[in-house]
Amino acid sequence: MLKPLERGFFVGYFKKVPADVRVLMIGFIVFFIAAMATTSALLSLNTESPGAGSYADELSGEHLVGTMEVKPYPILRVPADGTKPARAVMLAGSGKFGVDDRALPLAGKTAQAGGIFVKRGDLVMLLIGGEDDLKAAKLQIPALPVTPVSENLGSWRLTGEICDGKCSAGAMKPGTGLAHKACANLCISGGVPPVFVSTAPVDGHIFFLLASKDGGPMPAALLDMTGLPVVLEGNIERRDDLLIFKIDSFREETGA
Repeated sequence: MLKPLERGFFVGYFKKVPADVRVLMIGFIVFFIAAMATTSALLSLNTESPGAGSYADELSGEHLVGTMEVKPYPILRVPADGTKPARAVMLAGSGKFGVDDRALPLAGKTAQAGGIFVKRGDLVMLLIGGEDDLKAAKLQIPALPVTPVSENLGSWRLTGEICDGKCSAGAMKPGTGLAHKACANLCISGGVPPVFVSTAPVDGHIFFLLASKDGGPMPAALLDMTGLPVVLEGNIERRDDLLIFKIDSFREETGA
């Protein structure tokens, strides 16, 4: 009667792995890598592209100079310069924080702001860096033209999604589900300006800075509706190239 094949005694520090064990290990590693690559490819194919969003170091260490407004969130209104039209630039800070505490002392004053832009389509936000990147403008800068008044674009009912403006503009790749909602709520609660991404444009814009009916910060109740299809009603006003959606009422989109 034949005896079973003797596999011998295996000692790890001899670094001599039995042939059948080596084959099994190689097979497992190949299978694991192939499974991970296939899963990653399937997840990528099933993830909706949020479009192009990116950082842009357009200032190269220089500063924008304009009038600081703090409602509904810090906005630097930069006057027209030659062929460049007037701009209203939303401001945010580092991490998941805004710059309210730094902007409030500058309200209504001429200020200079520096940092890195994040951009996605018509959504633009300036991320302020260190203390030197947001302060009162130097006295020798010529007086700025009078800031133009806001333009009322009337009442609108729009369907879309509430997000934080920083991640939506390109600081992060917008996701879906609870992680996306939690990320947006942390940013908005920290003072990052919230935006509404509309399914239909208004005057060529699909991104709107959100505000309360009286022009203050976004109603806190809307935090429960971030990252979800919602219907918002309210008044839209234009400040230079920025559209602000002042919310009168809101409800979750049921698809009916």
